[in-house]
Amino acid sequence: MSIHKEVKRVTTHILQEMKQRGEKISMLTAYDYSMATILDDAGLEILLVGDSASNVMAGHETTLPITLDQMIYHASSVIRAVKRAFVVVDLPFGSYQGNSKEALNSAIRIMKESGAHGVKLEGGVEIVESIERIVNAGIPVMGHLGLTPQSIYKFGTYTVRAKEEAEASKLKSDALAIQAAGCFSIVLEKIPAALTKIVTESVSIPVIGIGAGPHCDGQVLVVNDMLGLTKGFKPRFLRQYVDLYSQIHDAAKAFIADVKREDFPNDKEQY
Repeated sequence: MSIHKEVKRVTTHILQEMKQRGEKISMLTAYDYSMATILDDAGLEILLVGDSASNVMAGHETTLPITLDQMIYHASSVIRAVKRAFVVVDLPFGSYQGNSKEALNSAIRIMKESGAHGVKLEGGVEIVESIERIVNAGIPVMGHLGLTPQSIYKFGTYTVRAKEEAEASKLKSDALAIQAAGCFSIVLEKIPAALTKIVTESVSIPVIGIGAGPHCDGQVLVVNDMLGLTKGFKPRFLRQYVDLYSQIHDAAKAFIADVKREDFPNDKEQY
């Protein structure tokens, strides 16, 4: 039995111990109280309040439109549900890229107003100063390399990153740089599995992958994708564990039918 399963609250220290003993880390996104309650009860080590809320909750094409205030709202909802998991919140686009002071102020707002346990930033050496400043303020920081959705207009595509040597070399350097700056963990998104293995073995902090192969210390998925709520989105890296879109659709159709034929409410469902 895992020692980790006996802990009351997951911390950065616990996550570090998991890497050291080779126990994989499980991480899913969460954006609201009800879902976070279920996921925390299931035993996830990390819940990510992702800026992917911009897509799956608000219907935007990219993660760019979501605001800091909106991220705090989602994070606060998740925190109120969580009793065990470590909750990380994405710093949204525009809340940290300007300078390290802005980054620190944004991170402080998230921590103070939501009660979250840490923040996540996209980028490598370009944001080292911001990482250092946030960490020095006592706030845990998770890094994010590879496909960084906040830079989608720069990339122009959601295809696999770091396939060429130059970009792969930079990613490896970036991983070491943000570790040195104080990150407690790194997310690697949509990069070759062989590169993930190299990076995971080169750093001492936990590496969480999404579309990055099996060689990292843990895995993360967007919960709406994993549950089949996002119709038609089926990239290679996604394992869909249930088709809730169809189940909810069918339940709604059944409700409509019951209402139309005056079967709902029945005698037992009224006062």
